[in-house]
Order: sequence, then structure tokens, then C-alpha cells
Amino acid sequence: MGIDLMEWLHLGIRWIHIITGIAWIGASFYFIWLDMNLTPPEKDGRKDKDGVGGELWAIHGGGFYEVQKYRVAPPALPDHLHWFKYEAYFTWLSGFVLLTLLYYFGAEIYLIDQNVADISTDTAILIGLGSLFGSWVIYDFLCKTPLIRHQGVFGLVLFLLLTLAAWGLSQIFSGRGAFIHVGAIIGTIMAANVMMVIMPGQRALVSAAEKGEEPDPTPGLKAKQRSLHNNYFTLPVLFIMISNHYPMTFGHEFSWLVLAAIAAVGVLVRHYFNMKNQGKAKQGFILLPISFVLFFVIAWAATPRTEDLSEGPKVPFAQVQEIIQNRCASCHAAKPSDEGFDTPPKGVKLETAAQIIREKTRIRQQSVDTDAMPLGNVTEMTEEERKMIGRWIAQGASKD
Repeated sequence: MGIDLMEWLHLGIRWIHIITGIAWIGASFYFIWLDMNLTPPEKDGRKDKDGVGGELWAIHGGGFYEVQKYRVAPPALPDHLHWFKYEAYFTWLSGFVLLTLLYYFGAEIYLIDQNVADISTDTAILIGLGSLFGSWVIYDFLCKTPLIRHQGVFGLVLFLLLTLAAWGLSQIFSGRGAFIHVGAIIGTIMAANVMMVIMPGQRALVSAAEKGEEPDPTPGLKAKQRSLHNNYFTLPVLFIMISNHYPMTFGHEFSWLVLAAIAAVGVLVRHYFNMKNQGKAKQGFILLPISFVLFFVIAWAATPRTEDLSEGPKVPFAQVQEIIQNRCASCHAAKPSDEGFDTPPKGVKLETAAQIIREKTRIRQQSVDTDAMPLGNVTEMTEEERKMIGRWIAQGASKD
């Protein structure tokens, strides 16, 4: 299969991943909002006697809606009952296919960085897969311990464990590979929550209702708890999905800490909206300015404090062009010599002086301020070469 067809395959699967992810996250946002905004029906009224635990009126799309939630189950099940599950399944499946195509089939380019850890492709893939499924086992075990009764402490412990995972993976994989695996860990936990806890709990409720038995509320309560966990996972996962466009995050020396801090921002923002949905907007409002301040503190702290590279001997363009020819042009050429690419990544070509000068800002961001490029440093660009390119750019990036 030619690389052009593979690119179209990547595009199609990524599009599916985004579409199903939007549907899944949208459902999570809506149902958590709905659950927190239900009002009890009138006592001794018909709805109360029918077992309605909460209701909500809404207007949307030119019409009125009345939504009711039963305390356990309705007196009789409707002919058609919609199940929210395929959004989760297809989001995870499409994401796993992308992970396999890009990071496992392309492990030497995207996943392995020999400057981080000199490991084989097979070892890298086994570690990646082990991190996904091992994390679910640990999380599920924690959910079955007494710790789950203390949601704040549970959340903090889970956050610290995920941060530890981010640190550990950053010692093995490239920054990009570590980030995507933390995202895949969270996504696996979320999808497994749906498959292993939420859906079985809902099937148990439906089964009891069909048999005319009094349903056990415990499975439903566990399902609700896992749904809330998934709700808090959403914003960190969304950040990781877009992070590969921002090398100053995954390419930072302390990338795992940058990831943890930005994830914390996402959790705080999500917590504010959940408090707002419970009518506690005033109490939770302080979380928004804290989140904004934390984000800008992260941005300031993560910005490289490089030396003034403009000082020192003038760097001739010929030296820079030679470095780029040796370290970058095998991929960034009209016809790349690297067998992993048939076309230049992102359409960036670095063969002529005009092309190099035009891309100087991107070159500085990707190869001087961070070590995001070359991918996995497969061409072994040295720190001295990075500084030389940076000095040339700081001195005006001329052709002389």
C-alpha cells in the first residue's frame, strides 16, 4: 500500500475518531449536566408515585422537552430504549487503530527516541500495550477499595498515578509517544468503564424491570460513579489529542510535568462546570481564575530560557544548510530519501535556501527550542548543531 493511500486511511480513521469522540464527550457533558439539574417531582403526585426521582423542562430547536429520571426503573419498560455505548466503543477502536498505524507500525519514527531509551520496536510496543491494559487493572482495583468512598482523595491519588505514568513513559518513549500513550491510557479506562461497569449495571436494571423484580440500585450507582470519572477525564484527553501540534509541550525537558499541569487545568475547569450545574457557581467561581492563572504560569515556566544566541561568531548560512541537508532533508524534500515518507511531512521542504529561510520559525520551534525534530532524532542531530541553527536565526537568518 503506497504512502499516499495510507495517508488517506489515516485521515479517514482520524475523522471517525473525532466524530465519535465528539458524540461521546457531548453525551457525557449533557447527561452529567442533566443529572445535576433535575428537580424532584411534587410529593404525593402521580410522578412521585410512578417512581420519578427527578425531572427537567428544556427548550431547544423550537420545541419544549420534558425529561424524567426514575429513582430505579419505570413501572413498565418502553418498546424502544436507547443505549449510549457505541460512541465510546468506536472512539476507542478508532483511536487504537490510529495508535497502531502511526506509533506501532511507525515506532522507529514516532515512538522510539534512541536519545531517551535504546529499545527495540517489539519492546516499545509491548510496553505501550502493557501500559494501556495494566492501567485499567490498577484503576479498577482502586475503585473496589474503601478509597472510592472519599472522592476527593481518590481523585488526587488517581491524578498522581497518571502523573507517575507520564513520567515513566517519558523515560522510555519520545515526548510525542509518551503523551499519546497517557491519552490512550485514559481513553482505555473510559471505554472500559462503559463496557465493564456502566453497561452491565444498566443491563441488570433492564433485566430486573423486564422480570418485574425490584432492581438492585447498586449497579446503577456504580455506573453513575464511573460516568462521573469519565466526565473529569474528558478535557485532559482533548488536550492530548491536539498536543502533537504543539512541540513546546511534548518536546519540553519536563514534558511529563507540563502534561500533568495542563491536565490539572482541565480537571479544574470541568469541576467548576459541574459545581455550576449543581447550583454552586458562586462557590466554584474561584476555580476559573485559578485555572487561567495556572495555564499562563505553565506557559511562562515552559518557555525556554535560552542564552542570547545572537552573540558570538557569525554563523555562515553554508554551515546551517549543510546541517539541515544531513539531518532534515532526508524527510523534508520533494522526494524524501527516508523510506518512511513518500511526501514531505506537513508539506515542509528544506532543500533550497529560500525554503529554509521561509521555515526558520518552525525550524527554531521544532529543533532549537525543543528536540521534537528530527522525529526520534533518527538522524542524530547534536546539541551543538541545534545551537548553531539557533544562532544563525538569532543573527537574522541571512543567506550570507
